[in-house]
Amino acid sequence: MVQRGREPSEVIDNIPGLIVILTADGTLEFINRRVAEYFGRTLEQLREWTITDSIHPDDLAHTAATLRRAVETGQPYQLDHRFRHSDGAYRWFHDDALPIRDADNRIVRWCVLFTDIHERKTAEEKLRQDERELREITNAIPDGIHVFSPDRTLFYVNKTALDYSGLTLEDAQREDYVARLVHPDDLQRVLEDQREVLTRAIPFDHEIRLRGKDGNYRWFLVRYNPLLDDAGKPIRWYATATDIEERKRAEERTRNENLALREEITRSSMFEEIVGSSQPLRKVLDQVARVAPTDSTVLISGETGTGKELIARAIHRRSNRSARAFIGLNCGAIPPSLIASELFGYEKGAFTGAMQRRIGRFEAADGGTIFLDEVGELSMETQIALLRVLQEREFERMGGSELLKIDVRVLTATNRDLQGAVSAGTFRQDLFYRLNVFPIEMPPLRERTDDVRLLAEYMIDRYAKQVGKRFNNIMSITLELFQKYPWPGNVRELQNVIERAVVLCDEPTFSVDETWLKRPTANFDSAISRLASSTDNERELIEATLAESRGRVSGPSGASAKLGIPRQTLESKILRFGINKHRFRP
Repeated sequence: MVQRGREPSEVIDNIPGLIVILTADGTLEFINRRVAEYFGRTLEQLREWTITDSIHPDDLAHTAATLRRAVETGQPYQLDHRFRHSDGAYRWFHDDALPIRDADNRIVRWCVLFTDIHERKTAEEKLRQDERELREITNAIPDGIHVFSPDRTLFYVNKTALDYSGLTLEDAQREDYVARLVHPDDLQRVLEDQREVLTRAIPFDHEIRLRGKDGNYRWFLVRYNPLLDDAGKPIRWYATATDIEERKRAEERTRNENLALREEITRSSMFEEIVGSSQPLRKVLDQVARVAPTDSTVLISGETGTGKELIARAIHRRSNRSARAFIGLNCGAIPPSLIASELFGYEKGAFTGAMQRRIGRFEAADGGTIFLDEVGELSMETQIALLRVLQEREFERMGGSELLKIDVRVLTATNRDLQGAVSAGTFRQDLFYRLNVFPIEMPPLRERTDDVRLLAEYMIDRYAKQVGKRFNNIMSITLELFQKYPWPGNVRELQNVIERAVVLCDEPTFSVDETWLKRPTANFDSAISRLASSTDNERELIEATLAESRGRVSGPSGASAKLGIPRQTLESKILRFGINKHRFRP
């Protein structure tokens, strides 16, 4: 059995909204239950109200004008305004008003539906307030900010950017805005970068010149960051332009100063491949210039990879011996049993395998310069022989009896603390004084941050030419990474990173994979704590590792690599414990 429909008034009472019906002259004829509940009034009571009793004062003029226009035209109307609740608070409503006509098309009634939109209006107002606050914040930021879509439709430009360009937002939204703003030499690169990246969710940046309202261009670092939807696709891009004009000028000054310095170096044929203009490097070069014309023995100390051999070669080129031989030897790379024969040579039959006479490095360097790298690695026996050469300027070949006189300048280098080695009894004090006539301390690269960019540019250019590549510039993030990284391997590590990156980089802008420079730092003490709980055990662990590495400290198979600690740290512990690492060598 089908239930008959409910009364119309019952249906209207359950509609989610306030419904009123008025006669053509504006007399209130009907209200649904929700109207009575909202206003807390009956139909008779509401008939006595005027418009000012229910409408928010700020909405009165707009509401009255809309109602007059509807009466005059007889057209439906829609209206947003606030009604006062029975508790005195106002809420937003949306009005939909329709005229009801008789058979002669005359308006006899108006039916109005009031829909509560207070939450929506409140949210919209909150959003507008947030936007106003954000606009105030972005306008106060000294950087220029642009907001645009992936198809480059511009939505917003902050006051800083508009003030710089002298344009309005309407000007900025014209199609030729980018062409008007960007320097002609940078325009093609900007358009290509944007075309390639804006449809992908990948932040990027570039350094470009932007035109100011005075017609002059300044350098800016423009960083692009995407706003993504739930699917990870970019729906907005935020571009922040930071003025880097002063930095660019400083870099140009540095390049010019370095160019002048390198020209001076080239003229004197003194400092090939020594790049930089930092104060620590200038101090070293000043020392080189002073000592080079003399015959003084020089001890060059510094960490691995700082360029000690380059300094030694520079001293030789500036010296009176520059036309004669420069003979180098890495003392740490030669087994102790062979080092004497390398330095002084040997006669035929001096030992098994000596099939013919061979001159040593000192004899080959006669009249010129000998450079002994890693001199701190020499055994005590070889130290005695070297001391005699320095004192007497004479020696004998191994297996020979002839006394050979030599005229040679001695340059040495070490990454060890030789004074500490003297205190520990592993290096002769009298030999140290002979070598340390004129000490030069090479600064590590972390103390030459002003030189990092110059070194990078020089090395990139050199290696790019070797592989037939050309890079327009260096990514700013890469430069920041280079300047912040401590470079434990110094210039040599920088050189290796750049050579590798040049081979792998296929873009016109040079960059490196930042993970290459995020190495976990080994903690020797934590390693020791896992294997030992006392000083005696720590000493035993070091000695066991030295035995395993055959007395070698450095290198991929050396004790420092096996323990996962820096070489200098291990050397200091060897000295502290008085360990003779040479007894572990075959």
